[in-house]
Amino acid sequence: MLLSSAGGCIKSLLFFRRFLLFPLLVLTYTVAAGWPQSAHPDPYFARRNTFSFFGAYSNDSSHILLGDAEQRKLLNFGAAYGRRLLLGHIVNWQYSGEFVPLAMESDPQSREVDNQTFPTVATHIYYNQEPVVSCAPQTQPYTLYLGNGTVYSSGTATITCFGRYWTIGEAFSPVGFQWNFLPQRKVQPFLIGHGGFMYSTKPIPVPYAGSFNFTFDVGAGIEVYRAKMRSIRVEYRYHHISNHDTAIENPGIDNGMLQVTYSFGR
Repeated sequence: MLLSSAGGCIKSLLFFRRFLLFPLLVLTYTVAAGWPQSAHPDPYFARRNTFSFFGAYSNDSSHILLGDAEQRKLLNFGAAYGRRLLLGHIVNWQYSGEFVPLAMESDPQSREVDNQTFPTVATHIYYNQEPVVSCAPQTQPYTLYLGNGTVYSSGTATITCFGRYWTIGEAFSPVGFQWNFLPQRKVQPFLIGHGGFMYSTKPIPVPYAGSFNFTFDVGAGIEVYRAKMRSIRVEYRYHHISNHDTAIENPGIDNGMLQVTYSFGR
């Protein structure tokens, strides 16, 4: 009797185990299938839309490529927008446009030293004269005549750069591109270039050069990502300003500019 009861209990336990095990397996599979899986992390440090703020400065100008005006300084503060165009393992190609609401250009003023030899020997110095293209000393003889052809005065005049003043303007570069290399890394070398225009409150870099100028720049630098969507760029640019012969004079300005940019986006 006892053996019969024990056997019945064992059969009941086996039945309930099979009965409960099947639903438990189904429930476990359903939960596992519905549980959100961890997504594969994005390996790229490359935003789709980028917004930036930057400051740029150049302490001097010279004949780097196209411009002739010397000792011109530039100081820019602006904002930029970038849009990703093509992303691959090697390069991240982006559109880049910049707006510079504060674009300041500094021209050296000139000083004229007049060494008169006739009718008396004397020296006269005139400060704050108009800026000149080259700051190398320029000496030339002069002779002034009266209406009847009589010599009134003669001597030599030497012009050099002395002092400077700043001209305020603004600039816009709607056409531009940026190429970041090795976009899977936090530290990325890049190339960049823009084309646009600049308007200033006075003609630059000399009085007859005009207030409206065209601009373009090309440069290279390093972009360091502090997070997926935030980065800091440091770059060097060749920057050119020219009126494209739309004014009486067009000496052009070549600057090597150092620019620091903070960028964010998504």
